[in-house]
Amino acid sequence: MKYLPLAARICLALIFLKAGITHLIGFSGFANMLGQRLFLGGLLAAGTVLFQLAGGLSLLLGYKIKIGALLLIIFLIPATLIFHNFIGDGEQLNAFLKNVGLIGGLLMVIYTGAGSVSLDEALDN
Repeated sequence: MKYLPLAARICLALIFLKAGITHLIGFSGFANMLGQRLFLGGLLAAGTVLFQLAGGLSLLLGYKIKIGALLLIIFLIPATLIFHNFIGDGEQLNAFLKNVGLIGGLLMVIYTGAGSVSLDEALDN
């Protein structure tokens, strides 16, 4: 049971770290795509990469976990509402629900904390 929160944090972190790295590698294309749909696409792209990587690393390491989870929630809410509008496009329902599930997992992390196998725990002792 000691390692269960670590396993949960890794599972949550992987999707954000993978997305952040992918967006960073293809940054110009990602920024261009956002710029076609939203005002200040380049700035939003940079914020997206920053929030995904910082939040993902926070989860992975268990460091400042509540701040990291909050960054990811702040990213997920508008991304979910703008890009996964299942009312306008029924094929977006699964992506919408996946993001709602991620928000739920992140809220649980905020409530329970990082667990005993984390930098937060190590630094508190």
